[in-house]
Amino acid sequence: MASKGNAQLVNLQAGAREFSGACVVIVKTEWNASVTDELEKGARKVLKKQGVKDVRTIVVPGAVELSFAVRTYWETHKYKDIKPVAFIALGCVIRGDTPHFEYVCSSVTDGITYLNLHLPLPTIFGVLTVNTQAQADERLGGKHGHKGEEAAITALKMISLVNQIKAER
Repeated sequence: MASKGNAQLVNLQAGAREFSGACVVIVKTEWNASVTDELEKGARKVLKKQGVKDVRTIVVPGAVELSFAVRTYWETHKYKDIKPVAFIALGCVIRGDTPHFEYVCSSVTDGITYLNLHLPLPTIFGVLTVNTQAQADERLGGKHGHKGEEAAITALKMISLVNQIKAER
């Protein structure tokens, strides 16, 4: 998701567009809410356009808490009739004057990687890690595209992939 212009990203494979029964859970931070709210709007726009009717949002204080919320939500919903088929983690970490930025970014990356290796459904990394507010703004529909929209497209592609793999059984 590093640059705008990945023409292949927006192409969903034929037969992969049946998402009406899907439940997608967006987990977003309240830290840098002006950015994460816009990321969520972009993600919801794409999900709605592709027919996803059940989109839920959980709000956590900061980026480090994203992984905990995803895992806890999954653990409490995995045996319910309506359970998620994908999570989208949205956040924005802006570099400051201390090494805190590196610790937070590393923790978030490791946490989401762990979830992708241990849960039976994808967790999409939609966390902006930027140096300035201007760079964050550029990723909300500016010269670097809309990262919320891209995260939703990635979720849809991963849902399709999981369904394809399950169908091969």
